[in-house]
Order: sequence, then C-alpha cells, then structure tokens
Amino acid sequence: DLLAAGVSSIFGNDGAFAALKEAGEVVTWGDADIDSSAVADRLAAGVSCIVGNYGAFAALKEAGEVVTWGDAVGGGDSSAVADRLVSGISLIVGNNFAFAALKEAGEV
Repeated sequence: DLLAAGVSSIFGNDGAFAALKEAGEVVTWGDADIDSSAVADRLAAGVSCIVGNYGAFAALKEAGEVVTWGDAVGGGDSSAVADRLVSGISLIVGNNFAFAALKEAGEV
C-alpha cells in the first residue's frame, strides 16, 4: 500500500487528498475531477511542498518547478503560463480558485 509508510504530510481540498512522502513522491486519491494521472510522472519524485485550493492542487518541486492538477477553472490547468513555471519558483500560495507563484528573483 502506497500510504502504509513514509508519508510526511497530507493536503486536502473539497474532494481529494494528496500525500507527500518523505522521498518527494505524491500519492493522490478522491474525486475523479481532481485526478492527477496526467501529471503523475512529474509527481513521482522531487516534490517539496503541496498547496490545495477548492478544486485543484499545486506542487512545488525541489528544482523550482510547479506542477498543477485538478479543476482547470480552479488553477489545475496552468498550461497558459507553463513556460514560467519550469524553474526558479520559491513559494506557491493558493486561494479558493487560483494559485500564485513567487520566483526567486522576486517576480510573481
């Protein structure tokens, strides 16, 4: 079982959960609308932080990349700004329906 050991944190939103394991792997479960299968390969290792909002999640990777999944309207689809989320992110925050990322150089 993926959740039997090594879990360091658990995050939740309106319909799903995401567990961050000690090795940086993310395990998700819950509402199918918040499915992480499209980004599962990017959540397999190297994640340092997860933020959840009403219907989506954002994960910050150790290399400064942000990975999002879940309800597209709630921030789960970051494809429009994907080129700005590949590196250099130091912090992510969320509200009910969006995420914001702070870059190491102070840009949001």
